This record gives sequence, structure tokens and C-alpha cells, in this order.
Amino acid sequence: MQTIPVLSIVGTSDSGKTTLLEKLLPELKGRGYRVATIKHDVHGFDIDKPGKDTWRHAQAGADVVVIASTDKVAMIEKTKRELSLDEVISRIVDVDIILTEGYKRGNKRKIEVYRACMKRELLCSPDELVAIASDTPFDIGVPCLDINDAAGLVDIIEATFLKK
Repeated sequence: MQTIPVLSIVGTSDSGKTTLLEKLLPELKGRGYRVATIKHDVHGFDIDKPGKDTWRHAQAGADVVVIASTDKVAMIEKTKRELSLDEVISRIVDVDIILTEGYKRGNKRKIEVYRACMKRELLCSPDELVAIASDTPFDIGVPCLDINDAAGLVDIIEATFLKK
């Protein structure tokens, strides 16, 4: 079984991580790749709607609730603890790459999103980074591309993770 490469998009809150992912995804899809994303949410979340059948299943005691249709499947699983990134990754199959949003302290390679207006240091050391996506140049031995250069960033992602 081949290991799926994982790349984390990291940065401070409101730095543009989601916006960058929204640019990278169509570029990767346009090049023919199947992509999964994992969003880390430190605050917790709820995707089920009160009163709906799946919500009612969970309220009645189901530990895992799956809803499936002709073109989508969603699974909601109660956990006793926060799963590690590797545990979440192990549940994903049939994709060429997994992009995470967050997990800045994780052990995966990263693209850091940096905006000059945030007036802070980089979160990551050069050895953790594949690239920096920024509105200001950096010279730390890591490619630094414009925050809007999705094609250039995907070129780096391809060269680093998706060599044919």
C-alpha cells in the first residue's frame, strides 16, 4: 500500500490559509489529481442538524453515523479523544495528496502563509517548509512565492510530492 503524501497549509489566524487552499485545489484538480483536505478545528464543530435523521441516530446512541447518497458519503464518529493527524489520515483512501489546513505543530511538511501586515516572525523553521506563500519576500533558503501564485505553488507541490 502506497503512502499518500501530506502537506500542511499553516499560518496564523486570518492569514489566508483557506483562501490559499481555494486556489490550490482547482489548480491540482486541473492537473488531474485527486485531493483530500483535512481542516483542524481546535474549537470543536458540529455538522449534523438537529432534528434530521442522522442527528436523531446520534441522539439515540449511535457512535458512528454514516449518510450516503449517489455522489457523497459523510461519516460522523464520536471519539473519546482528539485523533492524531496520522489517525485521521489513515482513514483516507483513493487520493493522490492530502492537504491539511492547520496542524502547524504537526510533523508534516508545510507551506506557510505569511502576510506582512501581521508583523510577526515565521511560525516554521526552514527545514519544515516546502515553500512560503507571502505578500513580502523572504530569503531563508526556501522558495517564497506570491500568495496568489497557485500555479507556482502547485509546481513545487508536484515536484516535491507528486513525481510521476
